[in-house]
Amino acid sequence: MSEENLHDVPKVDVMSNFLFIFTSGTTGLSKAARVGHMKAIVSMAFLHLCGATSDDVIYVTLPLYHMSASLLGIGGCIHLGATCVLKKKFSASQFWKDCVKHDVTVVQYIGELCRYLFNQPAVPEEKTHRVRLAAGSGLRSDVWREFARRFGRIKIREGYGLTEASIGFLNYTDEVGPIGRASYFNKLSMPFELLRYDPQTYEPVRTDSGRCVRAAIGEAGILVAPLTAMNPFLGYAGNQVQSEKKLLRGVFKDGDVYFNTGDLLLHDHRDFLYFRDRIGDTFRWKGENVSTTEVSEVLGLLDFIQETNIYGVTVPGHEGRAGMAAVVLKPDHILDGANLYAHLVKTLPAYAWPWFLRVQTSLDVTETFKQQKMKLVQEGFDPEVTEDLLFFLDVSQKDFVPLTERLYHDIVTGNVKL
Repeated sequence: MSEENLHDVPKVDVMSNFLFIFTSGTTGLSKAARVGHMKAIVSMAFLHLCGATSDDVIYVTLPLYHMSASLLGIGGCIHLGATCVLKKKFSASQFWKDCVKHDVTVVQYIGELCRYLFNQPAVPEEKTHRVRLAAGSGLRSDVWREFARRFGRIKIREGYGLTEASIGFLNYTDEVGPIGRASYFNKLSMPFELLRYDPQTYEPVRTDSGRCVRAAIGEAGILVAPLTAMNPFLGYAGNQVQSEKKLLRGVFKDGDVYFNTGDLLLHDHRDFLYFRDRIGDTFRWKGENVSTTEVSEVLGLLDFIQETNIYGVTVPGHEGRAGMAAVVLKPDHILDGANLYAHLVKTLPAYAWPWFLRVQTSLDVTETFKQQKMKLVQEGFDPEVTEDLLFFLDVSQKDFVPLTERLYHDIVTGNVKL
């Protein structure tokens, strides 16, 4: 190679750009996150950490422009030397048939994919497949139990990771629900903190001296991780303002810098970590914090509800946001408002009950099955802005009643109290 050509060779190291991955855009516009070579290499080890080997046949159905399929899925197959079965687009009806046809042993999931599978009618292939391992993230506890009950002895490895940073966890136990562990040794290799936050502003609480406060055991807190050589944040391409918004400075001492994941996690007394919500999903009502994930799991236990999306809506004359649920009913089922009310009384404190219901034929989700809430929050519970059926929780009748324009007017003028 001539000396002139040598000058054209790009300078590459483990922290230089490997590729750009666009975030899902669930809480705003999608942003191009810079992913370095180090992050790509670490991501490729995910399936290996879950227990996959070179002998496995791994089924990838997710879009390749997201990290789960590209770096964890395809990259993981290359890292292992395993066989990859690549589906052009996820199909719930063909999933188990494909697994049998291609002798699949490992499947990758994200978000609500597993719920879509058990909402399908039973097929013989769901019992005759050879799948031994399901690896992914975003699996809610209620879906987890139902998936394990119906589809056989499949080991589930639930993890947590981010496009923008290297902080991540993996539940390597058979405990249903957690995303990983928070023991002393875990934190040595992957330092992180859970910070107490203000539920109105979603900003970390700071003391008079300006320092942040750690969340207590059993209390949801914002997951943050110190920026280090092993956990860099390369920022969003061409968007310095958004990049800076993800950083917290002076968290525990002058000069320290932490990456703010925007996710709320809970650390229990056994050192398990649980995903609770994204910042902005949790809302405050009657002076209490409401976890949308918890309410979704409770509604998901009812046999006539197929899917739920929980969010908070503003009601004139009331502080905070009242709970609202967009629901999809199972085929050939109707809304049983009295049953739903009785279920709420048994399972949730009153402040967490959804006061409004919106019955939809399908929920708006991103390409990776993350629920969209912004449009639902903006439309609220006004019957004039949607053709979807709306219902209101009438405590005196112990039932959900149709939300008419007259009832809507009575609620917003304060004639009906929540």
